[in-house]
Amino acid sequence: MTESDRPPDTADDAIGHTPGPWRDPGARVNLDAFADAVDPARLTPDEFVRLVEVLDTLGRARAGVDLATMRTDTFLRFLRRTTPAHLDALTAHPALRQVVFTEVFRRMSDHLDPTRTATLRAVIHWRFTGAVEDRFETVIDHGTCTSGRSPTADPRVTITLAPTDFLRALTGEVNLPLLFLTGKVRVKGDLPFAATLIAHFDLPGR
Repeated sequence: MTESDRPPDTADDAIGHTPGPWRDPGARVNLDAFADAVDPARLTPDEFVRLVEVLDTLGRARAGVDLATMRTDTFLRFLRRTTPAHLDALTAHPALRQVVFTEVFRRMSDHLDPTRTATLRAVIHWRFTGAVEDRFETVIDHGTCTSGRSPTADPRVTITLAPTDFLRALTGEVNLPLLFLTGKVRVKGDLPFAATLIAHFDLPGR
């Protein structure tokens, strides 16, 4: 058998390229490298939604893809490279909207600044506008943070805004106080606390 007759050893050989940097030797996909290799700005909003949908589907199929394994700095950088139209399309998708909220609130709990909040006790209620209004509660309690869908206490502040504005505020693309001034965020309760809320979290890359 000549070299040209030799069958390909792997699927990557068969399509004429070597594994990308997101392919770990093990079964799990390196989502950080994958996210850094993708430029969302080159995708249409619909293509961006399909990309995230595929990643979520593979994760639920336990195919070695798990959004929870992506570092928070990569996660925020990936979102930062999108446009508002991408985020509007993503959060208009009922299932993916919940995937995004789950990841964001889990990471907020992980990145609370324990020093700055060591003496703080505050309950925040979130209301996200859209075809269906989603509600979440965040409880900051002396250096710890938990979030969930069911209210457990009266809030110090209730913040109502569009999901896209929320995500852009987290990534630093927009300033939360500016959203207050332009009427894109409605606040009921302690306005000064709401204006500085994101500063209580040590979000990488901001």
